[in-house]
Amino acid sequence: MTDPLRPLLELDGVAEAAKSAQDAVFAVHRHRANLRDGSATAAEASVRAARASAAIDGADPEIPAEGAVSDPVLAGALRVAEALEGLLPTWRRAPSQALAKLHVLAAADLVTDPDELGRPSEGTGTRLELLGQLVTGATSVPGPVLTAVVHGELLALRPFGTAAGVVARAAARLSMVATGLDPKALTVPEVACFRRVKQYLGAAEGFASGEPDGVRAWLLFWCDALERGAKEARGIAEAVS
Repeated sequence: MTDPLRPLLELDGVAEAAKSAQDAVFAVHRHRANLRDGSATAAEASVRAARASAAIDGADPEIPAEGAVSDPVLAGALRVAEALEGLLPTWRRAPSQALAKLHVLAAADLVTDPDELGRPSEGTGTRLELLGQLVTGATSVPGPVLTAVVHGELLALRPFGTAAGVVARAAARLSMVATGLDPKALTVPEVACFRRVKQYLGAAEGFASGEPDGVRAWLLFWCDALERGAKEARGIAEAVS
């Protein structure tokens, strides 16, 4: 069967960028602090990722000293971060179910009707099904490319309406682990996306257009964000070792 994502590797610079990103992430896993365990790095990375993801969507990323988070977007992003490890088996087996759960967690404080939680919008089912097929084995492209597609497609589709960005970035994080790109969830590309948020949003729009140049620009942006996220992870590892 033809791999539907294989043509993406033929776009100028994409295969090389994916390899570079993969090498950068793998190098973080070989850091002395992460070879032993990596749990301390992963815990800090999870919180930084959640804060950055919420900030991209306009939330205040600061966690109050007393620990009570009032911003609904940040609260949802933190709930999602806490649940990701437990959702990994569902993501590998039934991605649509995992996405629904992500939305329930991310948008609990953003909707007035609880029946809206976890329910994809009408007309998004076919594309979600196709995305699920990619996640569960319909492609063999490198992890950075598949993760970029999952991320970009969910940003474009906005299947649940609310908390779309937080859900998309969480799904990307699940894909990073599930593909073996970042099995310990150490890297923090979300921080890189937040620091260049205008470029991030512009690149996502390019992917949504479906035009080859736009898709290529998104793939290259995401691979670069992975490298920057690996650098962030190295800094975390240095601090905890």
